[in-house]
Amino acid sequence: MEAVLADGRQLYRVPEAMRLLSLSRSVIYELIRSGRLRSVTQGRTRLIPAAAIAEYVELLVREAADGAA
Repeated sequence: MEAVLADGRQLYRVPEAMRLLSLSRSVIYELIRSGRLRSVTQGRTRLIPAAAIAEYVELLVREAADGAA
């Protein structure tokens, strides 16, 4: 089963992921480089799967919960 966000799409370009996560372009690319945000490429286009965005949000929630404990 594939994750789909509210708009029904499965893949997002970097500027769209920036808006969804409220992060800058450089932060998005740093997250991709560090492996915290998965991405795929189609030709020369970098795409972020909806599942990867959901997983990243879950990671942030887990880290916040671990820090509060």
